[in-house]
Amino acid sequence: MRATVVTACAVLSAATAATAVSAQERASGRPVHTYSIVAVDSGTGQIGVAVQSHWFSVGSVVTWAEPGVGAVATQSFVDPSYGPRGLFLMRTGVPAPAALAALLRADPDSQVRQVALIDVRGRVAAHTGSGNIPAAGHHVGRWYSVQANLMRNDRVWPAMASAFETTRGDLAGRMLAALDAAEAAGGDIRGRQSAALVIVSGDRDTPVWERIFDLRVEDHPDPLGELRRLVTVARAYRAATDGDNFLTAGMVDSALASYRRASAILPDEATNGELIYWVAVTLADLGRVEDAIPLFRRSFAQDRSWIELLRRLPGAGLLRADEATVERIIRAAR
Repeated sequence: MRATVVTACAVLSAATAATAVSAQERASGRPVHTYSIVAVDSGTGQIGVAVQSHWFSVGSVVTWAEPGVGAVATQSFVDPSYGPRGLFLMRTGVPAPAALAALLRADPDSQVRQVALIDVRGRVAAHTGSGNIPAAGHHVGRWYSVQANLMRNDRVWPAMASAFETTRGDLAGRMLAALDAAEAAGGDIRGRQSAALVIVSGDRDTPVWERIFDLRVEDHPDPLGELRRLVTVARAYRAATDGDNFLTAGMVDSALASYRRASAILPDEATNGELIYWVAVTLADLGRVEDAIPLFRRSFAQDRSWIELLRRLPGAGLLRADEATVERIIRAAR
């Protein structure tokens, strides 16, 4: 244990030397009082962090995650550097509890911080400083931690823990359930304004810029409702991307199934007809024009600009159809 602590301190010192700030600057950090969750899905290995606050653009300072490494939530009188420094330590092999301990030892104002770290192996730790504004606290469970400060009451974080543990589904759905439970239990005493959710792969080989979900609601009267809507939209577009990847691999049936799944998740008007449009383009490109026409009709009904785009696709190599076929599709689909 002592060797781990010494290593963590050494790594932390190297990671922060170039960006050190004074204790006074850290103590006067932005007051992002909020509730949040960090978690790992033990089945898929996905790593996530989600948050809601009465503060503009909370996701830009609180939520940090890296594929195959871990996630950090840093809040209260927030020091955003806990995010990149915590990820750096976990990336070098320091377990989340030791990484958090090292960060706190290096911070003379740790009493005003609230922070949670979880690494890819599900090791998790949280800290609620004595200077947090009540109600404030956290609960560390298996594969997750929930934390909150400046809450209306002390039932918020237990409600989050219960919701996360009992909700079925994928990591995004369970984390959204935890946020909803926090709000239902009383939430932030100031109200609500912004929210965010980040989920990354547990695979260390995943490029750092690839996110399963990376969603922010910067300013909204119902940030959690809007965040849930965005998760639904993201699911649809992710299915469409899967379709593109299947098509590139020559797996046509799988591609069409993914495209149809994408268009089924969202109604046409939610995407201005785009998802169904590309299903139609794929069918037409495969010579299945009659199957494509009803789908083109739905897309054209949302926006007639799709008609002009269809005429441009053959020249870009995205539709194997001559001009006569394209015009026949347009006439039939109008």
